[in-house]
Amino acid sequence: MLTFEWGAEKAQANYRKHGIGFETATEVSSPLAERQRPNVTTIRAKTRKTDGKLVRVHSDGREEELPSVPIREMADAEMEEAARSDTENPPLSASQLAKMRRVPRVKTLRRALHLTQEEFADRYHIPLGTLRDWEQGRSEPDQPARAYLKVIARDPEAVRRALRSAAE
Repeated sequence: MLTFEWGAEKAQANYRKHGIGFETATEVSSPLAERQRPNVTTIRAKTRKTDGKLVRVHSDGREEELPSVPIREMADAEMEEAARSDTENPPLSASQLAKMRRVPRVKTLRRALHLTQEEFADRYHIPLGTLRDWEQGRSEPDQPARAYLKVIARDPEAVRRALRSAAE
């Protein structure tokens, strides 16, 4: 069984940081809270309706509108202070950021399109070795290749159709 330490100080810090109280967050997102209320059926999903209302969808299909709690705006300095005060997940220092590996944009694009390296290279007529070099950081796309990747990112199906019709 999970237990959480949640004192008044932590609750206030959380409200300052996120603009939402613990009770509301628990009400909206905790499966544990659902099990503790026997008169409520099991949640199948939570979703936002097209009208922007947050609802709880019960296993029997009923939708229960949840109360909306406005999230207060925070100034940049206030957000920075809130981030620095979070002992469990403090902001990264410049040296920590420098040590992190950057995922190449082309890899992110390829994954977003749910394609393997081979499929992406074949579909967009990019040599497989070149694509692998870009993804593994051995080389970077030159300016024309970056422009081509931007076009692919903007409308991948249009590029696919154009390449297909050019091949015919």
